[in-house]
Amino acid sequence: MSDANPKNKLVGTPEWEAVRKSLLGQWSENPTECCAKLRSFLGPISGASKDKIQVVQNYLTGTGFRTGRIKHGCISTLRAQLSMERKKRQAQKTW
Repeated sequence: MSDANPKNKLVGTPEWEAVRKSLLGQWSENPTECCAKLRSFLGPISGASKDKIQVVQNYLTGTGFRTGRIKHGCISTLRAQLSMERKKRQAQKTW
């Protein structure tokens, strides 16, 4: 599951890598805790940077999530909230 995007300066930073590594192998046992870690990384979604929103959206569309192997209500909720925030910013031309 690669979130490599040359336009996103956040990918590969120690902050994101620490979060990403802390989630490895944890989704099946602690999905709500994993979602909480992503939310903590983001901070309030309305104030999150474009880069943070983009990297978390990319992460949540990785193979495990896309194939349905990793699923939980908190994931769907977070994805929907990120999508709504992105659309809101695009409509306001702040994306």
